[in-house]
Amino acid sequence: MSDLLPKPPEDWESLERFSFGDSPALADELLDLVLRGLKTGTCWAASDGQQTRIGKLSVVCDGRDQPRAITQTRSLEKRRYCDVGEDFAAKEGEGDRSLAYWRREHERYFRRLNQFSETMELWCEEFAVVFVFPEIQ
Repeated sequence: MSDLLPKPPEDWESLERFSFGDSPALADELLDLVLRGLKTGTCWAASDGQQTRIGKLSVVCDGRDQPRAITQTRSLEKRRYCDVGEDFAAKEGEGDRSLAYWRREHERYFRRLNQFSETMELWCEEFAVVFVFPEIQ
């Protein structure tokens, strides 16, 4: 996170906001990985649409929907679940950062959403944190 901006862009409140995961607890857990520099990648079902583009800035919120960071999309590609490799799994930053862990947890996640298939297409994004908001207590 060496490329951090000293302050957020003036229009930051107009940026798209999102939280990682599908629950407040998971949002906080994944946000922590982002803030520690361990999570620099994420993915979602291609059937949910292309939610970003290279260069796009987005506000990442915590489980209470509070802005915590601004990220910038650095790369974006579509690939099948079964074609995700070790490198991208490590960039997701979760668990032991292995492909086996990634597959197990992402299968669970996509099954909860009734979207899982070994051949499902995913959007795989790599991002960088460009600003971190001070934590509000």
